[in-house]
Amino acid sequence: MDAYGHVNNVVFLRYLEEARIDFLFRPEKDFQQGSVVSRHEIDYKRQLVHRHTPVDIELWITEIRAASFTITYEVKDGDQIYVRASTVVVPFDFAAQRPRRITAEEREFLEEYRDDAEDEAVAA
Repeated sequence: MDAYGHVNNVVFLRYLEEARIDFLFRPEKDFQQGSVVSRHEIDYKRQLVHRHTPVDIELWITEIRAASFTITYEVKDGDQIYVRASTVVVPFDFAAQRPRRITAEEREFLEEYRDDAEDEAVAA
């Protein structure tokens, strides 16, 4: 909470990080080989006043490339959206200290959560 009594913008990045880690590092499917964030984009729609009840974070994949993918999120209560955001994630080889390509297993996992409807609407 900041001086104005609402959740600070930096805290939303933490919320997104927690949701992203929970999504990517599931025991049955994960990115154990490593990944890094290359870009965040956040649109603040409404202030979120400090409270003790949790908010929902929905996420889905909107783009998959050879060596990156985009996760899109909504931080919300029912139909009330507080934040709409996206993160570009790059698979990373920490031993070699360089980006790597998405593996076939990773791509298969990401495809399960892909939603192209947003991209198609923008292209129209």
